Amino acid sequence: MRRTGYTAVLLLATLLLGSCASGRTAPDDGRLRVVATIGMIADIVGQVGGERVLVQGLMGPGVDPHLYKARAGDVRKLANADLVIYNGLHLEAAMAEVLEEMDAWAPTVAVTDRIDRSRLHAPPEFKGNYDPHVWFDVTMWMSAVAVVRDALAELDPAGAGVYRANAARYLEELQSLDSWVRTRVAELPRERRVLVTAHDAFGYFGRAYGFEVRGLQGISTASEAGTADVQRLSAEIAERRIPAIFVETSIPQRTIEAVQAAVAARHFRVVIGGSLYSDAMGDAGTAEGTYIGMVRHNVNTIVTALSAPVAEP
Repeated sequence: MRRTGYTAVLLLATLLLGSCASGRTAPDDGRLRVVATIGMIADIVGQVGGERVLVQGLMGPGVDPHLYKARAGDVRKLANADLVIYNGLHLEAAMAEVLEEMDAWAPTVAVTDRIDRSRLHAPPEFKGNYDPHVWFDVTMWMSAVAVVRDALAELDPAGAGVYRANAARYLEELQSLDSWVRTRVAELPRERRVLVTAHDAFGYFGRAYGFEVRGLQGISTASEAGTADVQRLSAEIAERRIPAIFVETSIPQRTIEAVQAAVAARHFRVVIGGSLYSDAMGDAGTAEGTYIGMVRHNVNTIVTALSAPVAEP
């Protein structure tokens, strides 16, 4: 284990042992306490677990999971958890070793573990790792629902029937969502289906729904874009007359604004077509604060912007 990872795990162990020694700090109301790393997973837990589960998310709206590190406030949530659920595939790279070590205190499950590796994208620039953004293919994300369902049922056999029923209902909703995405995308001419975003998070979306995807940064936002990346992408946008590019809620807008300026220098005007939810969902209580609402927002934003006439210089 790398020294930095060892230090993080040792710190977590010390804090957890101190917390456990003083007893659980959360009131015991009979519900399972589940900690989920990202909002998309927390949403599944809420949908499947219903009133039998109390779910807490570590990473809220606008948070980049690639760079997120466990904070002191997270330790109490982890110490009181009956179950910890994370994405895996190195999405939570900065706290991956902490999550792996958590299994000594509470069952810890990665929702991507059951996905057939032949279905995963392994871009060469990602150093042999898989693209972790599987939720952008709705049919692939459905497998995460089954993982959550089974993990909850194993911990709470008395609620297994509830979890199965809730999961079946939610899977039907996701199947309908997938059909809606395909119908909505079909409104966009194939030659317009080029999606340019701040980082390369939409690969599964592109493969599932017929888009070419171009990201300024790589799969992980830990890799920074340089001047050459900006110039390469701006040249392609100008040459192909791509009408719109998109910012992401979890990445500073200046990265895409730099591309927009470089395109303008090539005597072509590209507009920022809107903000997409990539590694984080919207605010709680909004439509975009749910997985289904997030997907609908993204698809509507993409199709609307790429359907617009090419802007004049």
